Amino acid sequence: MESSYLDAYKIDGTVNFDQNPAFCNENTYPQFQQHLEQFKAWLKTSCESKQSSTIYKFGDGDFHFLRKSSVGSASPGRRALSKSYGSLENHQDFVDGVCKNDMIAVEIYNNELFHQLYPERKIDLPAEFGYGLVANKWFTKTFSGKIGLIGADEKLDLIQNLMQKKEYQEYLGLEDFNDYVKIPQRFACDDLENVVQSTLKQIKQTKDETVLFLVGIGHVKSGLLHRLKEEKNAIFYDVGSGIDALAGIIDFYRPFMGDWINHRLEGYDYGKIDFLQYTPVEEKEKWLSK
Repeated sequence: MESSYLDAYKIDGTVNFDQNPAFCNENTYPQFQQHLEQFKAWLKTSCESKQSSTIYKFGDGDFHFLRKSSVGSASPGRRALSKSYGSLENHQDFVDGVCKNDMIAVEIYNNELFHQLYPERKIDLPAEFGYGLVANKWFTKTFSGKIGLIGADEKLDLIQNLMQKKEYQEYLGLEDFNDYVKIPQRFACDDLENVVQSTLKQIKQTKDETVLFLVGIGHVKSGLLHRLKEEKNAIFYDVGSGIDALAGIIDFYRPFMGDWINHRLEGYDYGKIDFLQYTPVEEKEKWLSK
């Protein structure tokens, strides 16, 4: 497969097989490169000064969840919810929570979807920045010793096991993540307040050195993400499926993941993992002895 996206949307150290026409149109986001460098500089400065911010990533799945549309991951019984939308009394808390975040990141081809829901809210940056900076290991190499993860319990358990392997440490450019803050892998939206309190309790116990959290928590983020800084001054950056990449279970055609190598553990029980989208491709996998 060949990548046809323009140089204007390339991120060093990545390959993007996302075939969306937006990446082939120079007018889609002409300041992509300039804003990427500005954002990287802002993030380093903010982490050095222990500034507190939440960065929310919006995609089409969030659009469906916030509109109560039973599509894909937003379908009751699939991942976010075990109950129907009609029995979810606090759905409005998710809708209202989105704009309580400090920054909004939207995939450049989903801007219209976001503004259908929030016509007055400014979009601050492309969600592609998060994907690309996971894929080229900029996050892990730049913030080694200062970075934590917030994600589904089973996926973070898998990452913790992978991080015991020297080869994976070298691939990511760090010895380990400082902290692993875990939420339920499935149906976290059923009881928002319980998940909020459990997550805040874990964040309160994280290391002082942790100034950046990469977050991938599905649709519960709409009600949870903006509250994470209640217990800690840090940057909480929603990188979505970037957490799946760190767990070694990302499809190579996901945005900017075309050059990513999924590191897999021999003998590990992958049956307990709720895969987002993953089709194994031999040349994109590297198996490590457990």
